[in-house]
Amino acid sequence: MSDEKRKYELKKRAEAMADTRLRITEAAVELHGTVGPARTTISAVAERAGVQRHTVYRHFPTEADLFGACSAHWGTLHPAPDPSGWKDLGEGLDELYRWYEDVEPMLSNVYRDAELVEAVRRVMEPTLELFEQARSALSAGLPRRKTVRAAVAHAVDFRTWRSLVRDEGLTRAQAVTLVSAMVASA
Repeated sequence: MSDEKRKYELKKRAEAMADTRLRITEAAVELHGTVGPARTTISAVAERAGVQRHTVYRHFPTEADLFGACSAHWGTLHPAPDPSGWKDLGEGLDELYRWYEDVEPMLSNVYRDAELVEAVRRVMEPTLELFEQARSALSAGLPRRKTVRAAVAHAVDFRTWRSLVRDEGLTRAQAVTLVSAMVASA
């Protein structure tokens, strides 16, 4: 009988630890999306999560551990599009650009801070792989010229979307039409 009680206590403790870890992860994700990873401090994460700094370190001993958990959690909340089914350039770009609209604050901060924080560069690798998959899918069936490859790579780049839509005020449809024409002329 006492064994059952002990197991129950361990289960309850494990659940509390998992809850604390999730609160810390969510706090860090929120801060990364608003102020950026480079400007997020452990003290701010702890405060937002309602824990002490040492609790953050107990769950995430290194910056890379925290960034990895944040990236995985954020990725489950904002799944990237799957380029494997894209057959049409315009359709694929529209889906990719729609995702960019949803994730712009985080991607903007991560791109900016990747220059400053090594751990951020490492967690960006899956996103960079997505861009390579998108380029590959959207290049299928197009001439294998260097200019075409460069045009498609430019078309799928988040910074291209941001420049056209946010900086220049184009709609998503206008941006898709413009970069599709660029690819066609390449």
